[in-house]
Amino acid sequence: MEARKILLIEDNPEMRENTAEILELASYEVITARNGKEGVQQAAHHHPDLIICDIMMPELDGYGVLHMLGKDERTASVPFIFLTAKAEKEDYRKGMTMGADDYLTKPYDDVELLNAVEMRLKKSDRLKKQFERSADGFDQFIREAQAFDPIVKLAEDKKVKVLRKKETIYTEGSFPSHVFFLQKGKVKAYKSNENGKEYITDLLKEGEFFGYLDLLQGAPYEETAIALEVSEVAMIPKDDFFNLLQGNREVASKFIRMLSNEIKDREERLLQLAYNSVRKRVAQALVMLVQRYQEDRSKPFSMAVTREDIASMVGTATETVIRTLSDFKDERLVDMKGSHITVLEYEKLARMRN
Repeated sequence: MEARKILLIEDNPEMRENTAEILELASYEVITARNGKEGVQQAAHHHPDLIICDIMMPELDGYGVLHMLGKDERTASVPFIFLTAKAEKEDYRKGMTMGADDYLTKPYDDVELLNAVEMRLKKSDRLKKQFERSADGFDQFIREAQAFDPIVKLAEDKKVKVLRKKETIYTEGSFPSHVFFLQKGKVKAYKSNENGKEYITDLLKEGEFFGYLDLLQGAPYEETAIALEVSEVAMIPKDDFFNLLQGNREVASKFIRMLSNEIKDREERLLQLAYNSVRKRVAQALVMLVQRYQEDRSKPFSMAVTREDIASMVGTATETVIRTLSDFKDERLVDMKGSHITVLEYEKLARMRN
């Protein structure tokens, strides 16, 4: 098993050597830095599993190091332990407020050091796990997040709302008060123009968070979300959500990655909407449905979906979608029975959209 990598940033040569020796005896790979500026460079280069950093240093102090690393997505989620010769509560509070995961006061013994390192690495590993996409998986995610800091409490007795088909979760222009987690069912998010015409911006499946982008921006919802079928949605109050983000850098990093992926996906869809033919865009919509709602691509995908919803995804008239789907049926790419569409040739449709 590959040794875990620890970056030690400490300006005192004797303290740096002694601490590195303890960690190496415990089978960790140790990279050392003599000051904060060098430490930031080493973190970016080596991608450590954990960082131990002194506070009072030349060039760049420990607070500066933590701030710089927090701005880089590659290092923002790395567990961070502060070292200090002082035990003032002000230093402790400042470090933890900025996102440090733990605090060791000099002098410390080898047991204190190794216990702190082991605990932080274990908690980091647990939060990085791919949790089951279900209600139980969500509860597990929350429990692991809570374990990072006792002051972070995301209510385990979260309110779960059962939604009927076509029932609204939130509307465009209303102000966010919750983050939502889809425990069961399917949800669509869409925007409307001045004529009331819809454009679907997202399709959500079980195990996904939604409604957080506008909450983070402190702005009204830019879209409406409704259930495509009977669904169960967990509602997380915004104060609990913000406490979780502020108290756990790894959780914050997770949502940053989610935001980045969401923005990238939307930009790609807008480009396709602008430049692709209707035939390609309908193929793209069907491929998107398969990708969102079926993990086993070797089996035919079937779903009850209105032609209006497909038109909203494609950005064209419903009549045009109906004609295109009829062509696809004649070509044996899809089958249609009532409101159900079955994708028979996923790979051909995927090639067609490119």
